[in-house]
Amino acid sequence: MEKAAHRKTTVFDAKEIVLEFVEAINNEDFAAARGLADDDMVFVGVMGSRHGADAYFKDMEKMRLKYAIKKVFADGEDVCLFYDLGMDGKTVFGCGWYGLENGLVKTLKVLFDPRPFLKGA
Repeated sequence: MEKAAHRKTTVFDAKEIVLEFVEAINNEDFAAARGLADDDMVFVGVMGSRHGADAYFKDMEKMRLKYAIKKVFADGEDVCLFYDLGMDGKTVFGCGWYGLENGLVKTLKVLFDPRPFLKGA
């Protein structure tokens, strides 16, 4: 998938881009999701950080997370999602803050309680 054109993103665009990004991850279409991410994407999570979209997607392909979105907030090129996050039959409530630049996901910061995913690991 080709990357989005370099341009200022509107609130509507940002929301739609993030929802498409998450839908692609839910569908395990990592190539489509990767096409919506900046090469230099920075991920900051509760258990670590990843610099570069390739490193982020390498982890995503292993984890096979599923997102059930509950609420979306958008402000310019910032989008915040509240969701139930599922993995390995377990679900936790979480929040993701997506920062877009030039129509691509440039930053992602997430918050959730990872303990249910760690038990028995």
